[in-house]
Amino acid sequence: MKAKIGFGFGVALAGFFSLVPFLLFVSSAFKTQTQITAVPPQWRPEFSLDFFISAIGRYGILDYLKNSLIVAGSTTLITIGLAALAGYALARLPRKWAGMVLMAVLACAMFPQIALAGPVWRLLRLFGWLNTYQGLILPYVALTLPLALWILTLFFREMPEELEAAALVDGCTRLGAWFRVVLPLSAPGLFTASILCFIYAWNEFFLALLIMTDPAKQTMPVGIALFQGEHTVPWGEIAAASFITTAPLVLLVLLFQKRIVGGLSAGAVKG
Repeated sequence: MKAKIGFGFGVALAGFFSLVPFLLFVSSAFKTQTQITAVPPQWRPEFSLDFFISAIGRYGILDYLKNSLIVAGSTTLITIGLAALAGYALARLPRKWAGMVLMAVLACAMFPQIALAGPVWRLLRLFGWLNTYQGLILPYVALTLPLALWILTLFFREMPEELEAAALVDGCTRLGAWFRVVLPLSAPGLFTASILCFIYAWNEFFLALLIMTDPAKQTMPVGIALFQGEHTVPWGEIAAASFITTAPLVLLVLLFQKRIVGGLSAGAVKG
């Protein structure tokens, strides 16, 4: 009983420290300029939309939002398409060889971004892809593919091969069986991998700052970080823009948390 109480207290404490920063910037987004600079601090906002109007009209946050949607959406579609095909192939290989490939892919994903920044930048300059959507999407695909491949490979392994064999007997090709039988049944795994890839591409900052130096092509994290005020830091506009950036992801995860957990736990328990 004491262990359960202690565990519950630990979870509540961790949740409190995780939620407080989020609630503080949400509260700041709905304050007025007077409340932002008030001493002592005023915790209850007046629910003003002034900072949202300023972030949209003065700082052009909707342009950053469009760029992030294009980059994150394209990254997710390409990554999931490649990972679905490769993951199915690895799931049907002998586990020894598939495990070696997965470990090699995972090892490649362990390199820090700062170590890859120079070579990536030189390649993109050689291709003329700096300040272009494809110049940012390509590195994002390379960085999100290992995680998506790992998730989908484990998910495909849990699917009985008899279903594909029945489709082959009925006249389907191997690709047809994958498209008509395997892919629809793997929707939870595909959804989980898609959400994680989208969140990574949506929140990534370092490569976006390095590759997208043109303000017209910058994504939300970079655009928000470069907000400039005339004499002070525009904390209210930053809070409003951060709320616009974060709220859809939080809502998405809350709505589909069961599918996300189910997809991540695929392959973890046998029998």
